Amino acid sequence: MAKAMSENKITTPSHPKAASQAAAPSVEGIAAAAKAAQKGRGLPPVDKWNPDFCGDLDMRIARDGTWFYLGTPIGRPEMVRLFSTILRKDGADYFLVTPVEKVGITVDDAPFVAVDFEVEGTSTDQRLTFLTNVGDSTVAGPDAPIRVVRDPETGEPSPYVLVRANLEALIDRKSFYRLVEIGAHHENWFGLWSGGAFFGLIPSAELPQG
Repeated sequence: MAKAMSENKITTPSHPKAASQAAAPSVEGIAAAAKAAQKGRGLPPVDKWNPDFCGDLDMRIARDGTWFYLGTPIGRPEMVRLFSTILRKDGADYFLVTPVEKVGITVDDAPFVAVDFEVEGTSTDQRLTFLTNVGDSTVAGPDAPIRVVRDPETGEPSPYVLVRANLEALIDRKSFYRLVEIGAHHENWFGLWSGGAFFGLIPSAELPQG
């Protein structure tokens, strides 16, 4: 399988949901349609495409941002980037969408990982620009909020930032530690300012004293 992946000769598995379709969805076909739909430098208008559902692919995005096909990591960054541009979330489900196909994939957590960020300004005028593992950038603010989910048993935080249209990035650990270093208190919360909005990370009373 690794050899087939490296040569871009990818076979498509059968799937019960696709059995009734005239043809099972093809990774190569989806990639070709995605390339054909690319116009300029902007992202494809996947929110405007409404093709028929063609079944599920054995494709998964792990929590660390690694994309898998048939259980094997997709080792070509340009292929991962291409697929990421046609990713859409409808409700709780994720799909790769082209003008002619819509196929379901599995996402373990968030589809992207924020691997770095840049800071401009200070205090309430601060702007945080996040960079994802697939090359997207997003400025946190009212339209791209930061949120934190805490494990109910361990209290471990999982921070996210909205990248585009219902698609979030999990902020990686090293970036989160850096964010905490530039955090501030506001209305009994410790959190971050960006784009004129404040995003609470943890109640101030829960921070260690001293």
